[in-house]
Amino acid sequence: MGFLRSFDDAIAASPVGWFFRLEGSGHHKSWPDTRFSVEIRAGLSTFMTMCYVIAANATILSETGGPCVDGHRGDLEYFQTEEYKSCVFVVRKDMVTATAAVAALASFFMGLLTNLPVAIAPGMGLNAYFAYQVVGVNGSGAVSYQLALTAVFVEGLIFIVLSILGLRQWLAQVIPSSIKIACGAGIGMFLTLVGLGYSAGIGAITGSPATPLTLAGCKDEYKDEFGVCTSHIMQNPTAWMGFIFGVILTAFLMMYRVKSAIVIGILIVSAISWPRNTDFTYFPYTPQGDERFSYFKAIAAFHPLEKTLGILQWDLSAVGSRFALIILTLLYVDILDCTGTLYSMARFSGAVNPETGDFDRSTLAYCTDAAAISVGALLGVSPSVAYIESGAGIVEGGRTGITSITTGLCFFVSIFFAPVFASIPPWATGGALIMVGCMMMRATLAINWKYPGDSIPAFITLSFIPFSYSIAYGLIAGVITYIALNSMAWVLKKLSNGRIVPIDEDSKEYWSYKTEFNHNPSWFIRAIRGEKRFWKQDDDRAAFELHEPIGAGKGMNRF
Repeated sequence: MGFLRSFDDAIAASPVGWFFRLEGSGHHKSWPDTRFSVEIRAGLSTFMTMCYVIAANATILSETGGPCVDGHRGDLEYFQTEEYKSCVFVVRKDMVTATAAVAALASFFMGLLTNLPVAIAPGMGLNAYFAYQVVGVNGSGAVSYQLALTAVFVEGLIFIVLSILGLRQWLAQVIPSSIKIACGAGIGMFLTLVGLGYSAGIGAITGSPATPLTLAGCKDEYKDEFGVCTSHIMQNPTAWMGFIFGVILTAFLMMYRVKSAIVIGILIVSAISWPRNTDFTYFPYTPQGDERFSYFKAIAAFHPLEKTLGILQWDLSAVGSRFALIILTLLYVDILDCTGTLYSMARFSGAVNPETGDFDRSTLAYCTDAAAISVGALLGVSPSVAYIESGAGIVEGGRTGITSITTGLCFFVSIFFAPVFASIPPWATGGALIMVGCMMMRATLAINWKYPGDSIPAFITLSFIPFSYSIAYGLIAGVITYIALNSMAWVLKKLSNGRIVPIDEDSKEYWSYKTEFNHNPSWFIRAIRGEKRFWKQDDDRAAFELHEPIGAGKGMNRF
C-alpha cells in the first residue's frame, strides 16, 4: 500500500495529475480524494458492467441482416439459406468490432476532452429502435440498413450544431431541479430492472401477457413462447449464482468498503460460469452453447470490418420525406435520452454546479457524444450514448476523465480479445447493475418532497423511466405533469388576485426559463459577440466551490 500511495502521489505531482486535476496536483480546481489508482479501478468497474454491450449490440443489430438483405428484401426463402445466414454471421462479427471500436474512441475522448468519468457506447434501447422499427428484422422496415445509417450520421451532425449553439445545455438547465434529480434516480431503477431481467441481468423477472412483470428464474425448457416460466420458477442455478455472488457478496464487500467490490463480484460469477460441465455454465452443450464456446476458445482474435464500414447511402430519391421523418424521430428520441443520461451521470459524479445547473466543459461533452453518433454510423452501428453503467465507476470512486479513458482503453483491448469479453454472462453483470441502481437512488433525498408541484412530477419521472423502459418518455411525462400542475396553479392565483394559492407554495422550488445559459452562453456564442477570451466561462474566472457528488459519502467531495 505504501508503494501504491507513493505512485499515486508521483502521478498527482506530474503533468498528468495537473491535467486531470488530481488531489495533490496543485491545480486550483483539484478534486479532493482523487487518486490515480482509484480512477483506474473505477474505469475497470465501468467496463466490466457495460462490456456486455459488445455481444448484445452485435446480436440486436445483426437481426436486421445489414447489407446482406440487398436485392432480397421480402424474400423469405432466401433468408433461410446458408448463404444468407453465413453473411449475417460475418455482419455480427463486424458489429462486435465496430461496437468495441466506437466505445473505445468515444470513451477515450470523453475523458481526455471533458475530464468526466462518463463512458460512451452504442445505446441499448436505441439499437432496438433502430433494428426493429427503422430497419426491421431482415430488412422488413421502412428503409434499408444503409439509409438508416445515413440518417444516424446526419443526426449526429445536427447534434453537434445544437451542442455548439448551447441548445442542449439550455435544455439540461431549464428542466426543473426535482425532475433532473428524479431522472438520475429513475435511471437507477432502470438499471435495477435491467439487472433483474434476462438480457443483461440475473433473470429473476420477466414480462408477462397477464401482468407487466412476473417472477422468472427458470431454465429455457420451462419457458413458453413469451419467455414466461410455466414451472420451476427461481430454480435456475444461474439466477441464484448471480444473486448470491453478484448481489449478496458484492453488497457484503461494499459494507466493508472493499475496493473493487463490483469487479470482484463480476469476475467470480464469470469464472464459475465458464466451465462447461455444470448446471450454471454459459456454454451448455447446445448448438448455441457450442457456438459461444468455439468463439470463446479463440481468446485473442481480431475481425476487420468487411461489410459495414462506410456503406452510407446518399441517394435519397426513392425515400423522399421518409428520410426526414426518420431523422426527426431519431432526434426526438435521442435529444432527451442522450442529453438526460449525460447530464444525470455528470450530476451523479458531482460535476454539476448546483447554482448554475451546468458543469465544466459541457459543450465539449455534448459535442463528443454527438460526434460518436456520426462516427458510429460510419462503422455501421446505431446511435451512441453516455452509458448509465458509468455509475458503477463513479460508485467505485471515479471522478475524473482517467476513469473513462481507462474504460476506453479496455474497449480497445477488447477489440483483440472480443471472444473473452463477449463471454461474460449476463447474470455476472446483473448484480453490479442492481448495486449501482441502489447507489443512484440516494439522490431522491434531494427531491423537494414538501411541495406537490415539485414532488409529484419528480415521482412521475422516476416511475416512468423504468416502467416505460425509456429515459426520454420518463422526462416527457415528468415535464408535462410539471407544466400542467404549476400552470393551473399560476392561472388560479392570477384569477383570484393572489387569494387562492397552494398551501405549501412557500416551499416551491424556484424555476425560470432564463437559465445560466442566458448569462454565460457557449463559447461559440461568446466568440460571435467578439469576446476576446471567449474560451473562458465566467465561472472559470471566479472562485470555485466544492460540491458533493450525488449519493457520495465521506471523502467524495468534488467541484
